[in-house]
Amino acid sequence: MAFAKGGQGRSGKLPKNVCGERVRIALVEARPAGLSLKQLVAATGLSPYQVRKGILWIKETAATEHLTPLIWTPRDGYRFPTDPADWIAYERAQFKASLTRVGRLLSGTIAPHALRYPDDRWAKFVLAQTTSMASTLDMLANGTTPVGSRPAAPTT
Repeated sequence: MAFAKGGQGRSGKLPKNVCGERVRIALVEARPAGLSLKQLVAATGLSPYQVRKGILWIKETAATEHLTPLIWTPRDGYRFPTDPADWIAYERAQFKASLTRVGRLLSGTIAPHALRYPDDRWAKFVLAQTTSMASTLDMLANGTTPVGSRPAAPTT
């Protein structure tokens, strides 16, 4: 569905929700396929900035309201997949990216700080919390459970 350009008022600005609804509708109509940023610009009549603003609105508001998880892959672009396996793969990829960032923060800043000033309360606190965060992200990224935990008992 291509939207006509215009209707943006004197300032040329569209509210985030208007951009988001245009992007959401274009993605719903494209299902099960995804759309790249360039394709979303063409399908919605919005600028690349407005499409990005709309994607943020979908992530912050509409995905939960419409129960339509939004994912992005280099191959397919943005899309609303219906298969939970696609959601889980995307979630794990995001956790892995976060784990990489946290790991680099730990090794490049927090650990050297804590080693240089071992009595610094802040350094101890941040090291403990960030190490815990990295452990959690690792479990989420790899689909594992904590050591010593047991799977929930099946319900009958």
